[in-house]
Amino acid sequence: MHIKRLQLALIHTAVAMTLVPINSTLNRVMINDLGISKTLFTILAIFPYLLAPIQVAIGSFSDRHPIAGYRRTPYILVGLILCVLGMAVSPQIAVLFTENFTLGVIVGILAFGMWGMGYNLSAVSYFSLASELSGEKGRGKTLATMFTFMVIGLIVTGISLSGMVKTYEPELLQRAFIIVAASALTLGLVGLFRLEPRFSRSADLSPRSETYTVKQMTAVIIKNPVAKLFFVYLLLLLAAILSQDVLLEPFGAQAFGMTLEQTSRIVSISSGFTLLAFIMAGLIEGRVKKKYVAQTGNLGALIGFIIIVVSGLTGSLTVFYVGIILLGFGTGLSTIANLSLMFDLTVPEKVGLYIGAWGFSNGLSRLVGLLMAGVIADVATQITGNALNGYLVVFGIEALMLFIAAIMLYRIDVGAFQKKAHEPEFADKVALAAE
Repeated sequence: MHIKRLQLALIHTAVAMTLVPINSTLNRVMINDLGISKTLFTILAIFPYLLAPIQVAIGSFSDRHPIAGYRRTPYILVGLILCVLGMAVSPQIAVLFTENFTLGVIVGILAFGMWGMGYNLSAVSYFSLASELSGEKGRGKTLATMFTFMVIGLIVTGISLSGMVKTYEPELLQRAFIIVAASALTLGLVGLFRLEPRFSRSADLSPRSETYTVKQMTAVIIKNPVAKLFFVYLLLLLAAILSQDVLLEPFGAQAFGMTLEQTSRIVSISSGFTLLAFIMAGLIEGRVKKKYVAQTGNLGALIGFIIIVVSGLTGSLTVFYVGIILLGFGTGLSTIANLSLMFDLTVPEKVGLYIGAWGFSNGLSRLVGLLMAGVIADVATQITGNALNGYLVVFGIEALMLFIAAIMLYRIDVGAFQKKAHEPEFADKVALAAE
């Protein structure tokens, strides 16, 4: 199982690596260097997450219909290839926006659309596979391995980008993105090699033989109070944490005059402390309740946002880095603990449905968070006449969202979820709700 954990980690790392150049470098170039509005960029950035509902369909369909004897591998492979292609094409958006705006928008939609489809295809599939291969007792170790390697990948990618693209030049940007794309594809293919055991037609598919739709998923989540609460909790939490991805680098340039090389390192600094948080989470696993670890992470990220706001008000780069460190560390603790909770809030015989539901919440949170970030930042800038204020308003709202999520976490009861989910009439309720 150690080798399979490593392979799953390589796949997760490969997919995550394809997002770093877009959210860390391309957004800085377009917003700060080229003067593209934050709203326009975030509209492109949210396009992939409009496709999030397909995660439910993918999860349930792959449960029922193995391709060439494999439930997950074909979807992971196609998803990885689409992520790589979308990222490799994306540098052209910056060039085209200055030469042919309409064509730039079209290419932007295609590039972000490819990445988004790839993300949705691969993520639900490899998380489902991770759950199936690890079993209930091994999920924690598998998650820790996957996210530890992912963060290492983010650190290396961020450092590499800062070295390859010190200043904005289209040729350098394209070359750097191609190198990252090739690296991600190689890691993903190594991870997929002989990872999933092949199922024969006679294999027992009955636990996964039901077809689920978004309507059925919604019915299942709504009828279980704990699942419904967790869905909203994830939505708020992830929207707050993930929406800063497209703002931190432009904020650093706006507030402190940081160069492209310097802002590209922000993801490496933040991810470095996220990695430390993962190590701490591994050391205290089983000794401290998951909810306590999650809450510590949530509050750490909340304080990080507040400190970032203070850095903008005081113009202190040192305070900004302190906020980045706290945000990264809090995100790390929150990620591991909440993902572990996610698997606890999953019924084994309906892995595809529940992983799809939580994946849908993840995608929806990115959509809401990114759109909020871009629109509110631009609106606040227009109202105050100061671009810096736009960023600070968004960071303040993100802190408030984390505060609300922290309150909600106290009400999430895994035992109550399991009891409700395993009621004898559960399947009948789902069937009736879908009619």
